[in-house]
Amino acid sequence: MPNFNLRVYGILVNEQRQVLVSDELIRGGYFTKFPGGGLEFGEGTRECLAREFKEEMDLAVEVTEHIYTTDFFQLSAFRPEDQIISIYYFAKAMEPIRAPLRDKPFDFDEEQLRLYGERKEIETFRFLNWEDFSPEALTLPIDKLVAAMLKEKGPAALPL
Repeated sequence: MPNFNLRVYGILVNEQRQVLVSDELIRGGYFTKFPGGGLEFGEGTRECLAREFKEEMDLAVEVTEHIYTTDFFQLSAFRPEDQIISIYYFAKAMEPIRAPLRDKPFDFDEEQLRLYGERKEIETFRFLNWEDFSPEALTLPIDKLVAAMLKEKGPAALPL
């Protein structure tokens, strides 16, 4: 039976106008995407995004301006019976980032690789310079669209 899968993602920009991305290894596939995840029953979209940042990065964020909600049909990359609806917001870090930040894509450490053996999914985070940030830097179709929208508006449109 077809399902709707609601996803909520955050665009977090630092003082240097760098954009945070998540590099993930999920069931053998490599994905670079915006941080975020699935909406759980009983929570609002902003609550979901704040929870995802806390779970994934141990980071308290303020969820600010709504950027985009999917307005076209997108099939799930992982579950062909699901239609994806993604909602994007800007997010602002309310404390220093303590999660390890990497300089290159998919730079997983030994502990993460050990966890992958158990969970079949791991992630790490890095900032992309505005000049390097583009739709091509991301994997998922809706993320690519949002990246193109942000690039079109230019760095002055990013919150600091």
